[in-house]
Amino acid sequence: MTEKHVAAKKSTLVSVFVNLCLGTFQIITGFFSGSQGLIADGIHSFSDLVSDIVVLIANKHSSKDPDEDHHYGHYRYETAATAFIGLSLIGVGILMIWHAGYKIAYSNEIVEIKIMALWVALGALVIKELLFRYMLHVGEQVKSAMLIANSWHARSDAASSFVVAIGIVGALFGYGVFDIIAALVVGLMIVKMGWDFSWDALHDLMDRSVSLEEDKKITNIILETKGVKGIHDLKTRKMGDMILVDVHIEVEANISVKEGHDIAVAARLAVMTSMPAVLNVMSHVDPV
Repeated sequence: MTEKHVAAKKSTLVSVFVNLCLGTFQIITGFFSGSQGLIADGIHSFSDLVSDIVVLIANKHSSKDPDEDHHYGHYRYETAATAFIGLSLIGVGILMIWHAGYKIAYSNEIVEIKIMALWVALGALVIKELLFRYMLHVGEQVKSAMLIANSWHARSDAASSFVVAIGIVGALFGYGVFDIIAALVVGLMIVKMGWDFSWDALHDLMDRSVSLEEDKKITNIILETKGVKGIHDLKTRKMGDMILVDVHIEVEANISVKEGHDIAVAARLAVMTSMPAVLNVMSHVDPV
């Protein structure tokens, strides 16, 4: 298993542990303090375990070697997991918006809440924000779109705890409208975040090419290879967080087949060495 998959497994297991402990504590405190918001936030923490499990499954399967049915490996498991996390974020955001609308319709409801609920909500906010920063750091370090998406899922939990904290403060001071406004804003932000992740994952599943910067880097590496006179028809596509490259390499017309082959191999190795994310370079040698 690669360093990337080990890091993904470790960070996701940390998330599982945090969500289990925090969700249990939030629900228990919510019952004793009379805070329905804290109970809902605890259930939200438990729901995050679904995303964590999806990440663990995708991480396990994406690390498998190519087989008879998957000649290019199983890297798209990560893309599918990113899409699922994005859709789950959209669902969470819609539920928060719906809940805010429900509170507007029944704004006359008065619930007496104990201040201990506020301290737990603030503690949950800090813990979830720290979890987000940790997971985001790991995701960016190993360049995993799946882990980055899951880290922002943790950020949505922090936003949820922030909404709960505002609602509790509002209830303590008699201004319940703060809770409704905050829930609406955060709900819309989470829906937007989920949409972005889902849309990006969909494009990757449709063989989206790499960025212009990466495309230019690949081009320059090949052109700098000894014996390469030029290139054309450079095409790239994403395979999870990896990259597949197709290119036509131009070489002198009067050299031997072996010499042309050696130049193409050298160009391939140069790209894959300089850019570890490149899974393979398929080249066609053209005489010029």
